[in-house]
Amino acid sequence: MSTVATPTRTIGPERVLLLGYGVFVVAAGARSAVQLATHPGRAPLAYALSALAAAVYAIGFVLVRRAAAGQGRRVARRFAAVELAGVLVVGSASVLRPSAFPDATVWSCFGAGYLLLPLAVPVAVLLWLRERP
Repeated sequence: MSTVATPTRTIGPERVLLLGYGVFVVAAGARSAVQLATHPGRAPLAYALSALAAAVYAIGFVLVRRAAAGQGRRVARRFAAVELAGVLVVGSASVLRPSAFPDATVWSCFGAGYLLLPLAVPVAVLLWLRERP
């Protein structure tokens, strides 16, 4: 009697990262869409940064997926570093000049409104990619 090995699906770091990016694409995209549709003039910089964050998360999703398949790890690593820089710059600016941000962005206060996950996700991607050949 022979046994046929069935593929097993594991929940590895890449799946957790993809889930995080997917949730943030929806969250940041919905946030910016609602903000821009309901009161675009109140905090245009903050709303534009939330829309930018949604685009960054969409690109990050694609790049992490490709890196998990063994393609484009260097590009994913560089993009995660740029994403982290964006979170740090916007987070610092929102703390140092809160008047420039009359309404919060996804990356305000380093993502405090999202349990600091916007800060943690690119760090997790960089650590994950560091361990991969």
